[in-house]
Amino acid sequence: MEYQVDLLNAPQDVSRAFMRGENTYFCSNRLTGFDAETGRGSIEWKRYARKVRMAFNQGSMPFEESGAWEFPPQYAQNPSLPFAVSFVSERVVRIQMAAKPNAQFDRDSIMLVKEPPIDASWKTTEDEKSIAYKSKHGSVAIHKDVFNIEVRDAAGTLLTKTQNILDKRSLQSGYPLPVSFVRQAGDFSRKIAMTFLLAHDEKIYGCGESFTRLNKRGQKLVLWTQDPHSVQTQDMYKPIPFYMSSRGYGVFMHTSAPVTCDFGHSYDQAATLYIGEDFLDIFIFLGDPKEILSEYTALTGRSPVPPLWTFGLWMSRITYSSETEVRSVAKKMRAEQIPCDVLHLDTGWFDEEWRCDYQFSAARFPRPQKMIADLKKAGFHISLWQLPYFTPTNAMYAEAVANGYVVLDGEGNLPTEDAVIDFSNPAAVAWYQGLLAALFDIGVDAIKADFGEGAPYYGRYASGKSGLHEHNLYPLRYNRAVAEITKEKTGGAVLWGRSAWAGSQRYPVHWGGDAENTDSAMAATLRAGLSLGLCGFSFWSHDIGGFVKSSPEELYQRWLGFGMLTSHSRCHGAPPKEPWHYSDAFAKVFKKTVEMKYQLMPYIYEQAKLSAANGFPMIRTIFFEYPADQTAWLIEDAYFFGSNMLVAPLMEENKYERDVYLPAGDWIDYQTGIHYEGEQWHAIQSGEIPCVILVKSGSEIAHIALAQSTSEMDWSTVEKKLYV
Repeated sequence: MEYQVDLLNAPQDVSRAFMRGENTYFCSNRLTGFDAETGRGSIEWKRYARKVRMAFNQGSMPFEESGAWEFPPQYAQNPSLPFAVSFVSERVVRIQMAAKPNAQFDRDSIMLVKEPPIDASWKTTEDEKSIAYKSKHGSVAIHKDVFNIEVRDAAGTLLTKTQNILDKRSLQSGYPLPVSFVRQAGDFSRKIAMTFLLAHDEKIYGCGESFTRLNKRGQKLVLWTQDPHSVQTQDMYKPIPFYMSSRGYGVFMHTSAPVTCDFGHSYDQAATLYIGEDFLDIFIFLGDPKEILSEYTALTGRSPVPPLWTFGLWMSRITYSSETEVRSVAKKMRAEQIPCDVLHLDTGWFDEEWRCDYQFSAARFPRPQKMIADLKKAGFHISLWQLPYFTPTNAMYAEAVANGYVVLDGEGNLPTEDAVIDFSNPAAVAWYQGLLAALFDIGVDAIKADFGEGAPYYGRYASGKSGLHEHNLYPLRYNRAVAEITKEKTGGAVLWGRSAWAGSQRYPVHWGGDAENTDSAMAATLRAGLSLGLCGFSFWSHDIGGFVKSSPEELYQRWLGFGMLTSHSRCHGAPPKEPWHYSDAFAKVFKKTVEMKYQLMPYIYEQAKLSAANGFPMIRTIFFEYPADQTAWLIEDAYFFGSNMLVAPLMEENKYERDVYLPAGDWIDYQTGIHYEGEQWHAIQSGEIPCVILVKSGSEIAHIALAQSTSEMDWSTVEKKLYV
């Protein structure tokens, strides 16, 4: 969707600044004063303008060298500005460059778990033309006179290289864009762009919870936290400035400013990264997907393992509105013997639905503490919805504004209709955490950290920064505030979050937003989960059956296998969601599918610990496990659940057989025991649970005796089944 520039919270597409005729452009020219030992020096940038050219009755705006036009004439025609290269590990290269002098290279960042270390093992060689750095996993060469950076693997194969304006081979006037920065005429702000060349068959993955095709080659993604109101657009709740390539490298753009990634969308051979600030800080990782993700999460953090009970079923809808209703659902779940660990109360536990004041409605929830205690005895944990915005009629609004806990604009006024909590303000965080602490004190176990995508771009924050940097950083600050008080009060590291940025994986769990009740939305939801997993998020969930309207029974039934074979499983959305509101046949399948997850709990929890330890996703692409299999890179509608189970959801109405690609080895149908040979496609019929589930031959899958909640599980009954 194209947005007007005056639409509130519209995505900020940085690439637009590089196409305007009134702006001034500076393209990288050559290295100056560079010390190969320290990795520090400067880049000389040559000045250009975009001028309208007419040729054969067609207009274009190519670059043309331009003279300085400032007064007094004391500004550099071709400025030399700071540049640095350093090495974090044997697989990680860091490139930094500034579009202004006196740039601070070592900046505090909550996206990183610590200051990146310096690896001194890379060997340096230099000649007249270039400087080369080499480790046992690859090399980086920096060309001096025509500035370029080349990245190669251990065998010397070129993985990618940057683009200089002198490299241009195309008659196309605008692309590929060289490494450059723009000075905008409107405010003299500067933004940097770096272009990497793409191989003809290269594939790109990542950039967060993206609902578009899994392979991002040919796409243009605006990394800007946004509420898409859908899972079938290019907008994202959880954009992450990180991606990996099928060529054997990954890139992390270390910034919270808006980012636009053009992966061969405008020019097939070029991946252009547009950074919405005057400083570029990128990390390049060498290796296969597991090696890349392990290095990336070593920088930005890994998820702790959430409590065992969180891996059970979360039962929810919009919304349970009274104590009587909540108790009734709990009683019915146990009467029907459907395993369940969590009851989630969404937008209706206040006096007025959606008006979050952190107080249970006295009329509809007269004894919340006793209700929670009684439910806990029955094996249920309670999760509560809330959001970080206060409408003017909310009792919290005046308090938050009066005490300076909210985001303001440059004039000291509210920049939106709502009061938005400023999580860059330690006092605001303490106040907010106090509101949550009172809920934990009466027995609540988890908080749904809904929204968080709407931090005002034109706001001024207690950090001293504007929304340029704080908008995308807001979800990370929000996630951290909820997670820290939850762990302090309950001992468990868990939340239920919708928005995210790089580093948010440290605060699980996140879910996939407001999915439509359609086959296409289920497929898009899976793509999004796989994409987010490739950005280091170990734990992720989604609204089983779709969110927006009542789930059609046939779709809901097919969604169940996918939903239960995800790290975390929540049935949520427009009512009804409880199985007894559907047919007896559906209720039977629902129960059996939930029971499968509970019986698999030892396998699931073991895989959760392994995933968290390495920074790997619980649901992962097939190529993540089989990177040498070229077909595996093309699969986006099937996945590994952990390292041993391959899951292929049913994506078509009333179709209970589907084609499944199996990588090398022998594969065993989890439900029927039928064997299938790998490295080929098979048409496979689903079992009683409407989902294709296969186990890699030689796998030992641990099961446990069925229980109605994880708290009732008898871990002495664990049985390890060998699949051969």
